[in-house]
Amino acid sequence: MSRGWNATPGRRVVFWRHGRTEWNLVSRFQGATDVPLDAVGVAQARAAAPVLARLAPARIVSSDLGRAMATARTLGDLVGVDPVPEPDLRETNGGVWQGLTREEILAEHRELFLAWIAGHDVRPPGGEVRSEVVGRVVGAVHRHLEDLEPGGTMVVVSHGGAIRGGIGGLLGLAPEQWTALGVIANCAWSVLSQLDLPGEPGGAPVTRWRLEEYNATSTPVPALGADDA
Repeated sequence: MSRGWNATPGRRVVFWRHGRTEWNLVSRFQGATDVPLDAVGVAQARAAAPVLARLAPARIVSSDLGRAMATARTLGDLVGVDPVPEPDLRETNGGVWQGLTREEILAEHRELFLAWIAGHDVRPPGGEVRSEVVGRVVGAVHRHLEDLEPGGTMVVVSHGGAIRGGIGGLLGLAPEQWTALGVIANCAWSVLSQLDLPGEPGGAPVTRWRLEEYNATSTPVPALGADDA
């Protein structure tokens, strides 16, 4: 039964992970290291860009690391939008772990690395904790949304860990729940939509985020929902 109101569709944010690198292939911790796309990564970006172009993004914001910017440009060239470089969208700085394989990190920092894998907010030696990464990613998204018209779409090109944490932060998930979101594949994307819901009588609307797609290679299709039922 209708309650006499509808959720108002707002802006849409598409988080897009960069294409594959050689370090991805051998499970080498990249973090903030500027590793370029490999040939497969370039092909992945070229294949994905026409699909994302269907969403007609009005704004593209990207981590300033080369692998993310190269991925972003494949879409920008198609839709005529220049990607905006944003350092706050970089991947987690892994400190001394950067450049090491998973096995090498386990051999040198087993207890700390296992805690990190389990989702605890621990700091790699010389690096960042997840809460710091999520804070800067969410902050960057909010800043760049200020320039996006209501109903518009913004593509955010970033990295696996930064995207997963950023989505968790926007959805209001508790930090211990961020790792409940699965690992995002190279050049896959996740789509969040902003909804303005009725607040208290006479009060301002309440803004919420909804996860429409996660780790996807297709764009969202309209769903018959019950937001006003």
